[in-house]
Amino acid sequence: MFYVYALISQKDGQFYIGFTEDLKKRLAQHKEGVCRSTSNRRPFELIYYEACRNRKDALHREKYLKTTYGKRCLPNRLKNDLAKKMGD
Repeated sequence: MFYVYALISQKDGQFYIGFTEDLKKRLAQHKEGVCRSTSNRRPFELIYYEACRNRKDALHREKYLKTTYGKRCLPNRLKNDLAKKMGD
């Protein structure tokens, strides 16, 4: 399986969108600060993931979630969960 995932930084409240074949391993790398792109924004919380059987489909979805429309889609999809985290 191939995974597209979204993390939210508990430090700055911003999203990180990624792709991986091993979600547990990748989350551990983010947690340990191995990933340079996220090491200074830790800690993170996994807030969303999707599984795809095809690598190209997963990469296409990751690319979409990083676009302007995709950046709007994710908070809208997780509206209730994110409102709960923000104390609403």
